[in-house]
Amino acid sequence: MHKNGKWAKQLLEWQNDDGSWEDYHSLSVSGSSHITTEQALRRLERLGYTIEDECIQKAVQYMSDCLAGKKAIPDRAEKCHDWTVFTSLMLSTGIGRFTKDNDAANKVAENWAKVVTAAFEDGSYNYDKYIMAYKSVLRPNGGKILGIENYYPLSLLCDRLDEKTELAYVEHILNFSKGIYYVYDSTISALPQEFHSKNASRYLGAVELLVRYMRANYKLKFVADWMNDNRGKNGKWDMGKAVNDKLYFPLSDDWRKAATREEDCTERIEKILHYLSYP
Repeated sequence: MHKNGKWAKQLLEWQNDDGSWEDYHSLSVSGSSHITTEQALRRLERLGYTIEDECIQKAVQYMSDCLAGKKAIPDRAEKCHDWTVFTSLMLSTGIGRFTKDNDAANKVAENWAKVVTAAFEDGSYNYDKYIMAYKSVLRPNGGKILGIENYYPLSLLCDRLDEKTELAYVEHILNFSKGIYYVYDSTISALPQEFHSKNASRYLGAVELLVRYMRANYKLKFVADWMNDNRGKNGKWDMGKAVNDKLYFPLSDDWRKAATREEDCTERIEKILHYLSYP
């Protein structure tokens, strides 16, 4: 219902002919005309775009070409870690958000699944085993080791792990002191102090990644209780004006009416509750 709104129209006007936007990498929020491909795709997905839409098909083809080495993302290579490992992870995650029908992206996902499975072989996170598997499977050429507590592997592996590994991985993420890198920077097992806040909206962003692990949803019952405790007397939710960050919100064109903001907040939270309703 938001695909024909002004936010989507603006993003589509900015898209390049090859399916990209500006630089590829940055999951940070951007309200300016200079927006990265990741930011644009994150926003378009939020507004309801899928692989059935031409703009997404163009973007997926662009990411596929970059993953295959036919093109290169325009970003300056980051020297702190192996840039090839990192870009393949980013691109595969971007593709995987919209389609599972990509052999190269699926191969990257399978390799990361092997690494994460090895890390939780004993039922809890073993950093030494993670490092061993990381070096053996991904074969980085030096640089900093990428952690598993960030947006990319968490998004990429939601349907790739066996039950034992999935449960242990989610438990680890829930209790990791720094949250999910690129999304939320506090322990997810501790609820935000203020529901009507941008921080709470980012917290929901972390939860939206975790609810895709369907076999682990029972671990998030406390989140469902928290959301229901903050439901208004009319049965809807309103997180306040502060959550307007041009990423998660707004969905509708205009928030000058509180009722429109309430509809957007309710739409988002009801989707999360829908996921959490699965056994």
